[in-house]
Amino acid sequence: MTPGVRPLIAGNWKMHGSLAEAAALAGAVRDGAAGVAAAELLVCPPFPYLHPVAIQVGAGLAVGGQDCHAAVKGAHTGDVAAAMLKDTGATYVILGHSERRADHGEADAAVRAKAEAALAAGLTPIVCVGESEAQRLAGEAEAVVTGQLGGSLPEGFAAAGGVVAYEPVWAIGTGRTPTEPDIAAIHAAIRANLVQRFGEAGGTLRILYGGSVKPGNAGAILALPHVDGALVGGASLVAADFLAIAAAAG
Repeated sequence: MTPGVRPLIAGNWKMHGSLAEAAALAGAVRDGAAGVAAAELLVCPPFPYLHPVAIQVGAGLAVGGQDCHAAVKGAHTGDVAAAMLKDTGATYVILGHSERRADHGEADAAVRAKAEAALAAGLTPIVCVGESEAQRLAGEAEAVVTGQLGGSLPEGFAAAGGVVAYEPVWAIGTGRTPTEPDIAAIHAAIRANLVQRFGEAGGTLRILYGGSVKPGNAGAILALPHVDGALVGGASLVAADFLAIAAAAG
C-alpha cells in the first residue's frame, strides 16, 4: 500500500439480491465494520436499494452508485443522474467498469464525461481501467491501461480525491488473478501516470485492485506497493468474506 493512504475496500454488488437480502448484507457489513477500522468500507448496491441501504448503515460505512449519466437531468430513460445518487445518500460512484464498457459500449470519452458529472455533484468517482487477455498476451497491458487513464480522467480528478481501480478484464469473476509482480507492475505504471499528470497530488490518490479478490489472496495483493485497497465483486456478497478482505488491509 501507499504509505499514509487509508485503504478503501469497495463492494460492487452488481445486479444481485432482493431488498431483504440487501438489507441483511448491509446490516452484517455495518456491524462488522468496527473491527476493520484501518480501512474505509464502501458498498455499492443496485440503484433500487441504494437509499434503503444508505439509511440502514448510517455513518457506519460509505455507500456508492454503480454508474451515473453525464447529464444533470433530461430525457434519459433508465439512467440516473449523479445528483440523484448524492441525494439518496451516495458519496462514491463506480464509472467505466469493464462490464459497462463492454455491455454498453462506453468509451473513454463517455467515462470522462460521467466523471465530470460526478465531481460536479460532489461524488467521488472510482474510475475503472483494465486490459483484456488478448491485450495482455500481446504485451499491451500497460499501454492500454495508461491510455484509458488519459482518456477517462477529467481535470479536477486529483483535487477531489478521485480513485482509480485496476481490473484486468480477464480476471473479473473468473477466479483467475494476475501474478503479484504483474499487479505491482501495472499499479506502478498507474502511479507514475497519475504523478506525471497531476503532480504531487497524484502520488496519494488511491489505486484499487479488482478481479477475483478473495479472503485467501487479499493479504498478498494488498501488501503490494501502490495497491491502496480493492474493488470486490462476488466476495462482497458474503459479509464474512468482504470483512475478511477488509481486515487484510491492516
